[in-house]
Amino acid sequence: MKEKLKNFFAKKSVKTVLILLIALALLLAVWRVFFSKGETTDVSAQTEEENRLSRLLEKIEGVEEASVMIGEKDGVPVSAVIVFQGEDGILVRTRLTEAAAQALGISNREVHVFPSDRK
Repeated sequence: MKEKLKNFFAKKSVKTVLILLIALALLLAVWRVFFSKGETTDVSAQTEEENRLSRLLEKIEGVEEASVMIGEKDGVPVSAVIVFQGEDGILVRTRLTEAAAQALGISNREVHVFPSDRK
């Protein structure tokens, strides 16, 4: 039996086929790692709803710019994170929180507001 296997793998055509199969497997692995869309997400990409809410929040007094990320479960908003530039005060944060909560139909507790570190 061992002798048959040795003879089988000693053939040039078998070695060639094995090398080609290994090369194909490596190409497939490289393609999946670098070119598949998989589960990677672009954090900078915003949905239309997030863009609309950002534009709304930027109209609030003291807010120069606002970025919004909406957390969803089964397609329904359940939370929001707001990063804003402008005045950082309790009144501005409260206005942002209440406006986002009302617009999304979620609790104020589920809206988290942070000032941007960009000046």
